[in-house]
Amino acid sequence: MAGFKALKGQGHTPTLFMAFLYFDMSFMVWTMMGPLATELSEALALTGHMMTAGEKATLLSLPILSGALLRILLGFGVDKFGAKMTALMAQAVVITSLFAAYFMGDNITYNALLFVALGLGFAGASFAVALPQAGQWYPPKSQGIVLGIAGAGNIGVVIDYIFAPIIAAKWGWDVVFLVGAVMSTVVFFAYMFIAKDAPESVYKARPKKLKDYGKLLKDKDTWWFSLFYAISFGGFVGFAGYMKVYLMNIYSVDMAAFGVEVFNESNVKIIAGYFGALTIFAGAVLRPFGGALADKIGGIRSLYIFFTVVASLAFLNAFVALPFWLAIVVLFLIMANLGMANGAVFQLVPQRFGKDIGIMTGIVGAAGGIGGTALIQTLGWSKGAFDGYSTGFMIFAVVVLVAIAGISVVKTRWRTTWGINSGGMI
Repeated sequence: MAGFKALKGQGHTPTLFMAFLYFDMSFMVWTMMGPLATELSEALALTGHMMTAGEKATLLSLPILSGALLRILLGFGVDKFGAKMTALMAQAVVITSLFAAYFMGDNITYNALLFVALGLGFAGASFAVALPQAGQWYPPKSQGIVLGIAGAGNIGVVIDYIFAPIIAAKWGWDVVFLVGAVMSTVVFFAYMFIAKDAPESVYKARPKKLKDYGKLLKDKDTWWFSLFYAISFGGFVGFAGYMKVYLMNIYSVDMAAFGVEVFNESNVKIIAGYFGALTIFAGAVLRPFGGALADKIGGIRSLYIFFTVVASLAFLNAFVALPFWLAIVVLFLIMANLGMANGAVFQLVPQRFGKDIGIMTGIVGAAGGIGGTALIQTLGWSKGAFDGYSTGFMIFAVVVLVAIAGISVVKTRWRTTWGINSGGMI
């Protein structure tokens, strides 16, 4: 692909790779609660705590919410202390949380799980570190593909869905946290020795004060980008976090039959992990292609395409009782377009706020996390209130339509103002 070839001779490839690996590992442990939702619920039930639908939604959404808020803090840290130091400090908190969950084991309580979830938020906040660290090394014309590659680390959630249920079934849910802790430790040291902050000749850090956040929050473009990313990344991470719960509640019979027929496996939790991984894989792996397409035809046009597909399919899922295989196809396409939309949004952000990319990545990334939290809570509420998910999908589709209308509002102004001198396609 032309976009990838254009990176040859530019930037710092080892740092780009480590930004991807760091984000990949971080995303994997950040979303670990999702594919373990059923196992954690059963573990708590053995201690006498039966999780309600609301408690389950809170547990799954808390890492997303804390990660969203911490992205602002880590974005500030990138500009103040550098991306590498900020990443290492955040990763240390994550590793500690993972080991804590493992050592508590079957004695863990719901409240303890909430504290673990808060700690895992630092993994979600890694987005505010990995993307600017990679982007600082490359020129504006390559930002879409570069940030798409770094952001494709969200494929970590696919690994979660494939292996976490299998490990939990064989050795226990707590061993999943141990594996995550050990792997995170390995990445911690690899990142320490390989990744490098961009030198001043390439990127000059401009440490910000709190008032700088206020200044950026007064810029209406900050809010537009936050809305678009709350839809794209929020939709991706929200569906990813809730996917196993959704599949187990709606299609457990279909998955059990498929598992016995194809894998001679009756454990529906493992089969749900496979299908969850399949749908999430699309959004994870296609993010760089979304960025590359945006580099070629412009981020605005790309978002039009991706959001229109997402809204259409979400409405379809809301109003039509889809058979299992068609539902998987629809979910696959929704996640694919959300993933590509992620790349398109961050093709535009560095061009508009290049001098403030650290803080802006934190702010916009936080909006994405908040969007994911809202989606999980909406789906949980829909299930609890109506014993189904149609209302949840309908609300999500309507919000996507609002974002499409927003693109129509800003496109002319963006193309005729900062877009003229941005250095890339708008």
